[in-house]
Amino acid sequence: QVQLVESGGGLVQAGGSLRLSCEASGRTFSSIAVGWFRQAPGKERDFITAITRSGQGTYYAGSVKGRFTISRDNAKNTVYLQMNSLKPEDTAVYYCNADTRSICYVCDGRPGDYWGQGTQVTVSS
Repeated sequence: QVQLVESGGGLVQAGGSLRLSCEASGRTFSSIAVGWFRQAPGKERDFITAITRSGQGTYYAGSVKGRFTISRDNAKNTVYLQMNSLKPEDTAVYYCNADTRSICYVCDGRPGDYWGQGTQVTVSS
């Protein structure tokens, strides 16, 4: 079992920045690949980005590439999502996801079994 807790969401103006955190417990953190997904009202949950166990590999959806950066600190059991140049269309609930499979399926958008509770990000125009 893996438990995930997101934090760092909030209200920000367009063009601003936020940093989300996802802290994991229940399993050796360096054995987990982690992804971020988001879900806007009335829409499906979409893949945004993922990072491999070592942190050497990062993957991004086209809609956020160049604006968002994923990173991890294995000593703190935490993955970060730095979001810059935010747009109103980035408004959504953001979820982190843990992938414990031997291949990083979350790296191409296929989520693992474990989800956090989500954190709301609202970008005003």
